Amino acid sequence: MRYSNLFGKTKKEAPKDEVSINAKLLIRAGFIEKLAAGVYNFLPLGWRVHEKIGQIIREEMNVIGGQELNLAALHPKSVWEKSGRWDKFGALYKLKNQSGEDLALGATHEEVLTPIISHYISSYKDLPLYLYQIQVKFRDEPRAKSGILRCREFVMKDLYSFHATEEDRASYYERVRKTYEKIFKRFGLQAIYTKASGGSFSEFSHEFQVITDAGEDEIIYCPEGDFSENVDITKVKEGKECDMGHGPLKRAKVIEVGNIFPLGTRFSEAFGAYFTDEKGDKKPIVMGSYGIGLGRNMGTIVEVHHDDKGIIWPESVAPYEVHLVGLSEKADEVYKQLKDTGIDVLYDDRDVSAGEKFATADLIGIPYRLVVSQKTGNKIEVKKRDSEKTEDLEFDSLLGLLKEERED
Repeated sequence: MRYSNLFGKTKKEAPKDEVSINAKLLIRAGFIEKLAAGVYNFLPLGWRVHEKIGQIIREEMNVIGGQELNLAALHPKSVWEKSGRWDKFGALYKLKNQSGEDLALGATHEEVLTPIISHYISSYKDLPLYLYQIQVKFRDEPRAKSGILRCREFVMKDLYSFHATEEDRASYYERVRKTYEKIFKRFGLQAIYTKASGGSFSEFSHEFQVITDAGEDEIIYCPEGDFSENVDITKVKEGKECDMGHGPLKRAKVIEVGNIFPLGTRFSEAFGAYFTDEKGDKKPIVMGSYGIGLGRNMGTIVEVHHDDKGIIWPESVAPYEVHLVGLSEKADEVYKQLKDTGIDVLYDDRDVSAGEKFATADLIGIPYRLVVSQKTGNKIEVKKRDSEKTEDLEFDSLLGLLKEERED
């Protein structure tokens, strides 16, 4: 992609109404645009990152047996009344159609999917079953002030599991836990598995929390990973000695990047989702739900991976593999070579100063900056975004370097 053709350009000033680092940098770098509090439009650069995050999630969900579907985002009041959450789910957007019927915008999808399950599952032989979607959600967040960390409209991956027994649900719950840890690692995030309240979903849940000063939650945790609880539920105090002998527990601000809920039979009983077991007895299906917000993870990545010059994208989710800075006519030839060899490249072909091009590259944060100039001759100057070191490489050596990074 030639930068001169790219929709959405960098801005010199951060938006004055944004306080979060993720919003300031993503807007300045041309990834997103704010429409209203908690509502953002994703521009081409931003959507490329968002889609890469989604693809990583999709790959890992498929590995653990997930089948992808897409559920309606507009819900009748009746399904939320049946679950008992019409008046209890505080963030639920409610509206009326022209006929005066009450509707809700989908904040989560237990109320929609469980009735479908009741039509298709009748025997223990139909279980277990794992269904997920990557779809828009709407929640009337009272504190929509943290950029894309807390939005009123956002895309979420929600996985739902259906089991014959609580033991099978618990086994899959642990499998999802390990998969989530792998997903966040692929995002370049270190997430802490944390016990938390279940809210309107269940008695308790587990969250995956990333330590950062931008966090709105707080946890008490053991740095060695043996203990972590949300401060909203914990009775343990900061400074208490870890039961495993790893020293005092710490308190930290965190961002929740994912959560998992053991739903039990609450929704299956409400919607008549029963099955017949091996003995012929009729029993309610045991359920679990598992969520990851794509935009929230994108914002968290920016909060964790940035410096005073801009964003530093992990290679797994970067909008492009390399950012080519053209300072001589030879850059056009290198751009064509890179494309022909399958390298995903953003080419700054503008007629502006080298300093402006370098500042743009730093702000956007693509992992590798390549410079072609009269000074580099037949070689290409290569610099990683998170390093000050540069080296001049032949084209074939550059390809070898990028291939190694892909394999890692």
